[in-house]
Amino acid sequence: MGRGDAVGAARALREALRAEREMPDFGIGVTYGPVFAGNIGAEDRYEYTVIGDPVNEAARLSDLAKSRASRLLASAVTVAESDSDEAAYWQTGEDVLLLGRHQSTTLAEPTGIA
Repeated sequence: MGRGDAVGAARALREALRAEREMPDFGIGVTYGPVFAGNIGAEDRYEYTVIGDPVNEAARLSDLAKSRASRLLASAVTVAESDSDEAAYWQTGEDVLLLGRHQSTTLAEPTGIA
């Protein structure tokens, strides 16, 4: 997998969701970083979960994306870490302080280029 795969997959998912006859309400947020993924809980009640700051940031980006025409936001850092072919599909936007975070996130949104 290449470094642009996550943001490229997010763009493809957005297009697939938009192709639905009855478009569901959705927002897609993409970021990256270290997380913990695994089963948590008692032996008789395991729950698979993913926790970490990137999970929180992605959730907040997803919420914010619902209010945008593109319905898709990524952190600019994530786009900058992707390969240049994928990064060409994105434009950097404003800095926002997402709920529950202590430092601002620079937003990136897909351009009109398909």
